[in-house]
Amino acid sequence: MDDIEEGASKHGGLRLKVEGGGCSGFQYVLSFDIWDDSDIVFWADKDDEKFPIIVDKRSFLYVAGSEVNYTDGLMGSGVTVENPKANSTCGCGESFSV
Repeated sequence: MDDIEEGASKHGGLRLKVEGGGCSGFQYVLSFDIWDDSDIVFWADKDDEKFPIIVDKRSFLYVAGSEVNYTDGLMGSGVTVENPKANSTCGCGESFSV
């Protein structure tokens, strides 16, 4: 791995953010982003490779204790969040309430 890729992997990852909206009150927003010192970074394992999940401190209040999974199957692929703090979720699983 060259220096450019190594530097990018140390500071970039999948950002999990909570914003107001959706049919249940809050929604998850996923994007690729670069973290800074104010973020909380978790290292997830997938097939013996580690990648960072970035959460800002405000969103962390809503997602602490959650499990983030990536599924790839016949019905589609994507990231799911299993949040124990969610009181209810909408039918599509895109939004939640606490």
